[in-house]
Amino acid sequence: MRTEDLLAAIATGLWRWDNASGRVTLDAEAARLLGLPAAPVELTEAAVRSRFHPVDFAEINGIVQLAVAEKTLAEARLRIVDERGRVQRIVRSRSRPRTVDGGFELVGTLQEVPEPQPGTSAAHTPITGDWRRSREAFLLDAGRGLAEARSTAEVLRVAAGLSMPGFMPDGLAVFGIEGDRLSVIGHHGHHADDERPFVAMTRETEYPAAEVIRTGRAIYLPTPEDYSRRYPATWPLAARFRRTSWAFLPLVNAGRTIGAWMAAFAQPVAFTPDERSVLTTVARMLAQALARAGVQEEQQELALGLQRSMMPTVQPDIPGMTVAARYVPTGGGLEVGGDWYDMIPLPSGRIALVIGDVQGHDVRAAGLMGQLRIALRAYASEGHHPDAVLSRASRFLAGINETEFRGHGEDQRFATCLYIEVDPATGLLDIARAGHPDPAIRMSDGTMLVRPTAGGLPLGIVPDTDYPTTRFVLEPGETMMVCTDGLIETGGHDLETGWARLRDIIEAHEPGEDDEGLERLADALVQAVHGPPSHHTTGPLVDRREDDIAVLLLRREGDSCAIGTGGLLTPQPVRRTVLSVAQAEPERIAEARRQVRDVLHDWADPDQVDSAVLMVSEMVTNVLLHTDGDALLVAEITGERGTRRIRVDVADSSDELPHRRCPGELASSGRGLLLLELLAGAWGVDPRGDGKSTWFELYEDAGDAAGPLSSESGPSA
Repeated sequence: MRTEDLLAAIATGLWRWDNASGRVTLDAEAARLLGLPAAPVELTEAAVRSRFHPVDFAEINGIVQLAVAEKTLAEARLRIVDERGRVQRIVRSRSRPRTVDGGFELVGTLQEVPEPQPGTSAAHTPITGDWRRSREAFLLDAGRGLAEARSTAEVLRVAAGLSMPGFMPDGLAVFGIEGDRLSVIGHHGHHADDERPFVAMTRETEYPAAEVIRTGRAIYLPTPEDYSRRYPATWPLAARFRRTSWAFLPLVNAGRTIGAWMAAFAQPVAFTPDERSVLTTVARMLAQALARAGVQEEQQELALGLQRSMMPTVQPDIPGMTVAARYVPTGGGLEVGGDWYDMIPLPSGRIALVIGDVQGHDVRAAGLMGQLRIALRAYASEGHHPDAVLSRASRFLAGINETEFRGHGEDQRFATCLYIEVDPATGLLDIARAGHPDPAIRMSDGTMLVRPTAGGLPLGIVPDTDYPTTRFVLEPGETMMVCTDGLIETGGHDLETGWARLRDIIEAHEPGEDDEGLERLADALVQAVHGPPSHHTTGPLVDRREDDIAVLLLRREGDSCAIGTGGLLTPQPVRRTVLSVAQAEPERIAEARRQVRDVLHDWADPDQVDSAVLMVSEMVTNVLLHTDGDALLVAEITGERGTRRIRVDVADSSDELPHRRCPGELASSGRGLLLLELLAGAWGVDPRGDGKSTWFELYEDAGDAAGPLSSESGPSA
């Protein structure tokens, strides 16, 4: 019997579609199935297209391209329609394509099919265009989810959550390659130890995933019989999972097979061309997502390793003090930059705290930061004072700029730095500053003040630069915060609005006496700048000016106390600020006014605040005009709120006491003592062994004030 007669007996027709010439040849049975007279015929592609549902015919090209790529059969279910577009029957096309010049040639069979049988994936797959629209929506969602995944774990979570249209895998596994062996990158629908038998396999193992990696071709196993027949050696490993269908697809990225993806199904799957197309598309997206996540994880690991090698851990055992630190990269590129902090044990038994920022956010900045950090540790360990440490560091960085950057035509780099020598026993701080933001102090009553310190140019700009030293005491119960400008300015803030944002966080947060309290404060500061709340507290600048962040917190344990009734110790809130104004720095008079206003930020009477600022300005100006020394300002608030007292002392090294003058109406000086008499609750001048101190007091409860005519008023002997 001829093949044509045998096919006609089973109601199966033959067709040949030559895509290059646009001609389709049908035998008699194929013509009948298409609703034409039952006789052999050759038609144009357009004539045949009119017999198929337009949505179905549009899918043929995609199915054929998939079959050409996989070297498999092109199989599709097609709706046959009449001249009015009404569906007459459903036929299955099974064809083997081959490429020819200018297109492809499709040779195969057409056979009428009944309704799908229950219990198969095809039973849940509509024949109309709704399934295809559902597939397109699924692939868009899958592509979006995989594109947004930033780690291998996220990629695997997205893949496990994919709800494929018409069929859903019961188990997933992603295999990688380590040398000549398979590795299990991740899996879903299995127990934790289920991957053990599969990780020892070599590429030559007769296992579907190994074959897929060797050949780069997908493997579809619709039934357990297919699996056990093709892979009898490894079938027992798969049989215990009680799945009924399996698909193994290559993960190909940039033309290279990087692994294999297994999708296992609890229900039978026929792996129709539509289903294979979905699986193939997901495998391609999965491969790209895994490759992208792998690159990002390698870069992140490189960045973290680099940062860990350069960023020390703080010492938790400083007697009488607690320390916390944070470093947050900007999030761009390799996530490394030039910010750093350090703690250095000194020969004297003291501790040096260092924080700095090398210009730039790249690997070069990170490398330069590492060199500068080592140099600073060396100079500090030699026992140099803070000013000498920074002077040597500036010379060191200037030398690198001269020999490495300028010689290669690169822009020179500079660095800001804050170097603090801490005496844990007394709380004494000696600070040298090179173009860096000032430290901030959270006082024992919760008030935050930015502590002005003398400073010089950033490191590396001028080889021989002087760095004056500022000294003050960290009182018991106070916390010092030093940070890089990223903590202040991230989120579009400038220095003013940035410090205001940090002040709200610091004053609202009670660090407590334990280490955890200080750690919580460090987290709160970073969260306020980098967390979701930061997007609701943007600054006045248009851009967010993202930058690396380094922050270091130092708390001196204990609280200020005073003797209460019955001899019991009760907390006595104290707020104090100290500021020195040198003869060569008259511009710091404005800083003195600002410090006094900050200390009095919650004072009850705004007029008294203005009076205090005016008197401080007069007292400091008098020292600079009428003596040859510097002025030392100490402002201290004591007492309970509502009945507090502020005392301001301005000390100088001159033995000459101020005397009252009678300035004329247009005189520009001689009003200092008159202002003290008019505005102060009490004031005086106290001689000291090395000079004198002019002071005044104001009282929050005006009824308890001494008043201008008090016996305390006037110069004291």
